[in-house]
Amino acid sequence: MRMKTLLTAALFAKEGEMFAPVALPHTWNALDGQDGGADYWRGIGTYKIDLPNPTKGKKQYIEIQGANHVATVYCNGRELGTHKGGFSTFRFDLTPAMKPEGNVLTVTVTNAVSDIYPQNADFTFYGGLYRDVNFIEVSDAHFDLLLDGTEAVFVTPHNVGKTRIDLFPINADGCDVQVSLKDAAGNVVGTASTEAGAHTHLLIDVKEPHLWNGLADPYLYTAEASIRSGEEVLDTVCVRYGYRSFRVDAETGFYLNGKSLPLHGVARHQDRLDKGWAISKADHEEDVALIKELGANTIRLAHYQHDQYFYDLCDQTGFVLWAEIPFISQFIPTEEAYNNTISQMTELVAQNYNHPAICFWGISNEILIGPDREDLRQNLRDLNELAKAMDPSRLTTMAQVSMTPMDSEHNFITDVVSYNHYFGWYGGEVEENGPWLDKFHALHPDKCLGVSEYGAENILKWHTAEPENHDYTEEYANHYHQEMLKTFATRPYLWATHQWNCFDFAADARNEGGIQGRNNKGLITYDRKIKKDAFYIYKAWWNPEPMIWVSGCRFVNRGPGERNVIVYTNCEEVTLVINGRDVETKTAVDHMIVFENVVADGENVVTAYSGDVKANTITLQGVADHDYAYDLPDGNQGVNWFDDPKLVEMKKAFKYPKDAFSIKDKMGALMDHPEAGALLGSIMKNFMGGNQMMSSMGQVSEEMMRFMRNMRLSDALKMAGDKVTMEMKLKLNQALNAIKK
Repeated sequence: MRMKTLLTAALFAKEGEMFAPVALPHTWNALDGQDGGADYWRGIGTYKIDLPNPTKGKKQYIEIQGANHVATVYCNGRELGTHKGGFSTFRFDLTPAMKPEGNVLTVTVTNAVSDIYPQNADFTFYGGLYRDVNFIEVSDAHFDLLLDGTEAVFVTPHNVGKTRIDLFPINADGCDVQVSLKDAAGNVVGTASTEAGAHTHLLIDVKEPHLWNGLADPYLYTAEASIRSGEEVLDTVCVRYGYRSFRVDAETGFYLNGKSLPLHGVARHQDRLDKGWAISKADHEEDVALIKELGANTIRLAHYQHDQYFYDLCDQTGFVLWAEIPFISQFIPTEEAYNNTISQMTELVAQNYNHPAICFWGISNEILIGPDREDLRQNLRDLNELAKAMDPSRLTTMAQVSMTPMDSEHNFITDVVSYNHYFGWYGGEVEENGPWLDKFHALHPDKCLGVSEYGAENILKWHTAEPENHDYTEEYANHYHQEMLKTFATRPYLWATHQWNCFDFAADARNEGGIQGRNNKGLITYDRKIKKDAFYIYKAWWNPEPMIWVSGCRFVNRGPGERNVIVYTNCEEVTLVINGRDVETKTAVDHMIVFENVVADGENVVTAYSGDVKANTITLQGVADHDYAYDLPDGNQGVNWFDDPKLVEMKKAFKYPKDAFSIKDKMGALMDHPEAGALLGSIMKNFMGGNQMMSSMGQVSEEMMRFMRNMRLSDALKMAGDKVTMEMKLKLNQALNAIKK
């Protein structure tokens, strides 16, 4: 019978360093991959792992469930092979290299730049053996462990109960293959057997199967496949699966088992604070629980193949999944890179074929950040055809960068398509999302359209009563997400929406909003300890369990004009309570209530209720003036810039008149005005050293030009970081104020 041993200890060394003990799973970038500076170590790490002694008469294999990016495996100094791709399971046959005792596995892993995807992306590429490593022993006759990292047992269920099982035994001449199908209670609902062959398939009819029905009823069956020689069982594999049907309609969205199920959910990266990608089963379980609490019913597992355990949890919970490969951001026109996309797609589909939660295979993400070209399009066509050939039962999709033209051929390669849109963050206004979606839908009414990413940075220490794009405040993020949910609620043609990202995650090259090494668009903090206010906006819209959330607990000090209290709820009406006294009862509109100017001077203990439903309690302080500690520092000023009266007065000097220009105007409006355009060009050249955005405008696509023209100048200046100080911004703003519109 098959035996699997989890290997949990190793010796590890970077290039040129001494070996030291580490626990597996392990990454060498747990700390430097999250601290900013774009300087985390990328190179070759070597692991030495003691192996159990082999059992006589058995074959031995090593199983590595994740090694990023490229891993070469040796046993007792004998090279077994190399695997290219950092996110899928792979195995090697140890048997020819094994000794009776004293066996050592050596694995060299590199996350250095190569022609392996991903190349460039907005997340840290952690190196190491960051998922489980298993030592496996099997009989000579066994299900093929070298078949693309799979269990070599594939179940194709149809919702009417007809079930096909494809099996790939090896060294099984003279043996039989038997399959038993069991329901969730362990009852056998169907059996079949046949003589073993290199590729064997069986058909079993299950009468009136209990359907896998998403969050409402994620019912699972088990297929138990065995190789037998007479009465002796030589190898057994058990895989779970589910009966379900689904489809997508270009006007009315997603259907599961014949019933409409609007898909609304989140994207997820797999890293954690101080752990990187080397996370535990408990970490996976916590992520699933948090996403379920949010009320999401779908997850986009970006931008790579995730841990099998997480897919298992999603099967059990009932999430509808989008699974994808890391063909992202930058196309590499080499044969090795092409082959790598094919191998990663093959492994993604093969290793995850049995998961009922997966309904969509993703073939790329934002690949048109770079230029479009025919070999790129052919690569995408080949990936789509491969996924459809391997698994005709599921749909293919891809995530387009926002400036991808609506008529681009890329939009017609896959079955359905989604866009990563950040109107209201990287450029434009949040209200522009709906009209863009409507325009695409009107232009291509038969194409199923979704939103694969949208979001805004949400940093908990910055606050304002007058939120605006790119201020990094929690309040702007709240406004943004509320508007996006309103946009989606009136557009049933969207086949799915996926917020970016459920959790803050590491991106070592980032330095935004006073936080280094982090993408802060999460609804939950990187360590999973704090649910931001925006989390509860989604819970109010998506989770039917009655709830009330009084927002603003971190915006404690409230000066004049900052004394509203905002509540998010799925109750019809809510009563606000301050210092134990009922203040006002109001009706919710779009799951939101604004109680105006209710914070008094001094301490205010604020809560709310609706019938038996109680809200959280927060404490706010009514103060005499705005607390400048809540404002993001400008330019290269220190964290405590607000303690300098000169800088505070400078900030107050910024004016934004309606009849004159300012840095709050959009780049296009400034460029189109002769005087403002000339001033903008000259000053930007001086301030930003020939800013690339400005100098490259003649070389970008029409869609990119439109995107940049729609960006506020203030947002572009923020993206320049410390290169533009508050003094520079003030000087430019005052010069623009002198130009009438």
